[in-house]
Amino acid sequence: MAPNSRIIVIRHAQAEHNVFYDYSIPDAPLTALGKKQAAALSLRVSSLQQEADLIISSPMRRTLQTTRLGWGPAIERLGGVGKVICLPELQECGRYPCDTGSSRDQLEADPEFAGFNFELLTPEWNSKEGFWDSEEPALENRAKWVRQFLRNRPEKTIVVVAHGGIIRRITAAATGHSAHQWCNAEARIFEFDPKSVQTEDCWLHQKENVAVTGGYGPAGVEIDIGQPGSSL
Repeated sequence: MAPNSRIIVIRHAQAEHNVFYDYSIPDAPLTALGKKQAAALSLRVSSLQQEADLIISSPMRRTLQTTRLGWGPAIERLGGVGKVICLPELQECGRYPCDTGSSRDQLEADPEFAGFNFELLTPEWNSKEGFWDSEEPALENRAKWVRQFLRNRPEKTIVVVAHGGIIRRITAAATGHSAHQWCNAEARIFEFDPKSVQTEDCWLHQKENVAVTGGYGPAGVEIDIGQPGSSL
């Protein structure tokens, strides 16, 4: 257990459903701009690339792409994409097709994701039923599970690549989930609250803003990649 860990939390870069709010796109991948955002993020977190001890990603396409493009140097240093933990509990909250992950078979058959280890993906991981339900009690329980998982890891600096909805719940407080609207390709550093780290809730609190290379809305209002003012 490493309750003093730094948790570097990243929302995925711009995906296809973010552009025109088309939630019917199955397991929506990154746009061309999103890939540029993820690559730009890699440069903005260059020092953290050398400090990361573990990389954990949602096994949805847009997060896997963000992980590979945004954390390439760290991935290579840590032994390749096979060392990335593809954690199904980090999947996005909704039931929309864009928020529903592909099956393990589909991901393993896609050459873009060759080398990733999908052993944690059970047949029901994308069912949106039971533990994976999209209703608030289940989402809060899943977010708490993630915090406990992170707390119990031995690594000091952990990278987590996920989605805005589940991130707001993972970074919740006793008063409710975070209201912060994460940008695409935004990175922030969190630590465990020392008052609650040994409890079931083990809340996180933000320590530092790192970088953001994307915007909130459609492509027309994306901020310029890497320009002054895009770092929080």
